Amino acid sequence: MKRTVILLYIVFSASAALAQTPLTFDGALRRALEVNNTVERSRAEIGVADANRSQILSAVMPRITIDGNVSRNSIEQTFGGEGDEVTILPRNDWRYEVKLSQPIFAGRRELRAYSQSKLGIENAREGVRSTEENTLLLVASSFLAILNADARIGVEKQNIELAEKRRVQAQAFYDAGEVTRVDILRADTAVKAAQRLLAGAEQARQNAESDLREALELEGPIAVVPPDRKLPPLPDEASLINRAVEARPDINVAENNVHIADLEVKKQRGYWWPTITFDGGLINQKSPFPAATYSYGALRFNVPIFQSGEVFARVAGAKERELQARLTLEGARLTAREDVRKAIVALRTAETSLGLAREQLAAAEAEYSQAFELYRAQEATSLDVATSEASLADARRAVAEETLNRDLAELRVWYAAGAIKEAVGVNQ
Repeated sequence: MKRTVILLYIVFSASAALAQTPLTFDGALRRALEVNNTVERSRAEIGVADANRSQILSAVMPRITIDGNVSRNSIEQTFGGEGDEVTILPRNDWRYEVKLSQPIFAGRRELRAYSQSKLGIENAREGVRSTEENTLLLVASSFLAILNADARIGVEKQNIELAEKRRVQAQAFYDAGEVTRVDILRADTAVKAAQRLLAGAEQARQNAESDLREALELEGPIAVVPPDRKLPPLPDEASLINRAVEARPDINVAENNVHIADLEVKKQRGYWWPTITFDGGLINQKSPFPAATYSYGALRFNVPIFQSGEVFARVAGAKERELQARLTLEGARLTAREDVRKAIVALRTAETSLGLAREQLAAAEAEYSQAFELYRAQEATSLDVATSEASLADARRAVAEETLNRDLAELRVWYAAGAIKEAVGVNQ
């Protein structure tokens, strides 16, 4: 009985291990935006930037503090006559002060810093967009790679069938004494070569599946479901370039960095302006001198007169950083334009290659069909069949590879334009 239970457990565990998770293209992309660790880390950065904004805002808000002390002195000192004594130094003394401090003006430096922090939040949001788009491209590429590997596995199985079909025919001819054993050995060689390529296709599938599992935090084998819809038609090149220049996350970050650098220049210039603060407080103490309880209000200011060129140096450094930010923005715009152009060229090349591969496959199928019929009629040699068989196998592989290249190239055009989320229909 115990052995039966153990065997049942092993069988159940093996079945669970072999169970595949069905995964659609849309489901994979949506799950990536929900559970991917890289995406989650980038979203947490928004909270960090918002906390920094709150911290900077606190610098211009009022602050209330309580200061106090309790002390014991070695002597007690009073002055005045009998019945009119005033203690100015009690032996056991205590004192506390409730203080309010409110910054009024500091060269608008806090305002500049607060504006910079809000732009920092926008940069964090753009960072999330960039991470999401990178993750979507990675997941989509892995998903399509699995589909391509499945197609390659099917192709290699077909190629094995072709080689085995030739071997059966060669064996029949050999048994009839029509050919030598060389024809059988050639067919065996073709079978083993196709089996080796099948193993490579299976390895490629496992690698793509591993990448997809890591991105989606899944366990176990994955069965991908081919997408039931295509990407939307691509706009013209000019529209894609305009979209990239106006909306790509890296462009938006570069633009925000220019604004941040400009605010930094103004913030550094603010150190030439005076600083004004209002302080108010309530003091309560044991000693009645000068009074046991009193309050005060004070307007304090600090006017910089001579700072040994420190502010000049900081302003000059901020101006140079602003120049760097502007140059970075121009470089990002140039890169975006050329990324779109290169992606479009790659797509056109992939579409042309796919069309030629399909034509090659049609010709190879016709060639193989005729060559094999001639071989069966003993009007062609096994070398002729092997050559046409290899051409057919290469054509089938080319169609599978070029289909993947075309699909990936189309995705990369949308990615280069900063619109991959809209293209795949995932908006979060």
